[in-house]
Amino acid sequence: MANQNAKMNIHWFPGHMAKARREISEKIKVIDIVIELVDARAPYSSKNPMINEITKNKPRLIVLTKKDMADDRYTKQWVQYYEQCGYQAMSVNLKNFNEYQKVIEKCRHVLKEKMEKEKARGLKPRAIRAMVLGIPNVGKSTFINKLANRKATVTGNKPGVTKAQQIIRIAKDFELFDTPGVLWPKLDDEHVAKNIALLGSIKQSILPLDDLFIAAMRYLTENYPQLLKERYQLEIDLDDDNWIVETFDHIAKVRKIKPLRGETDYDRVMELFFSEINDGSIGQITWESPTCVNV
Repeated sequence: MANQNAKMNIHWFPGHMAKARREISEKIKVIDIVIELVDARAPYSSKNPMINEITKNKPRLIVLTKKDMADDRYTKQWVQYYEQCGYQAMSVNLKNFNEYQKVIEKCRHVLKEKMEKEKARGLKPRAIRAMVLGIPNVGKSTFINKLANRKATVTGNKPGVTKAQQIIRIAKDFELFDTPGVLWPKLDDEHVAKNIALLGSIKQSILPLDDLFIAAMRYLTENYPQLLKERYQLEIDLDDDNWIVETFDHIAKVRKIKPLRGETDYDRVMELFFSEINDGSIGQITWESPTCVNV
């Protein structure tokens, strides 16, 4: 097992994401509004800092996805925070279709003045052009499919749009530009790296899982002890020097994970734990609050 004080050092920037960044930078000029998706469980860590740079001064709607998996108290705080920062913001449950119409309505509201000015200048009425951006696993594909009512259609290439991007007709007056997910080149901030890993936005094969397990257990003990007690009948004393090993042993016993060569199967315990974190089995968890993050 890794040292509990070891720092995670994660580098991950596949070539296709570099390409996505270039495509977005090239095509942003034909977009009216950017819909930026962030995960409600970590709205700061899942917010790509590149987007500020590559979207220039385009109007932005920040949508917190997966709110059904997050702590509602913090979700409301994050929406308020981003609104105070000058953004339009809202949260959605990716399983609830009715909420997606609110996204379109919000975009129309944000662009109402611009579209009226174009009409006053004698320009022909046209559909609003929106671009959806977000890091991997933030729910972008689900969001787009639900927004299109599961009937997303490619309307073909248009001027200023590469073949790699799809234009999806959502409504008569609303079009969505689909783009690949983007992630920053290097995760220097350990806080961000940890949360991105817990959201499943980074392949587990490149992570020090034992460090991540320890960090997650420490956070849950300090912030959501009742969830650990309900799911694993587990109560952790962080002042006990043996709490890490005892936690592994306890979960293995409760969930009947067979020993490996006479010892607790640490890998199986972590696999179980991260699976239940990702699917929401443990409960509604938010990994950061606006008061604890320098956004």
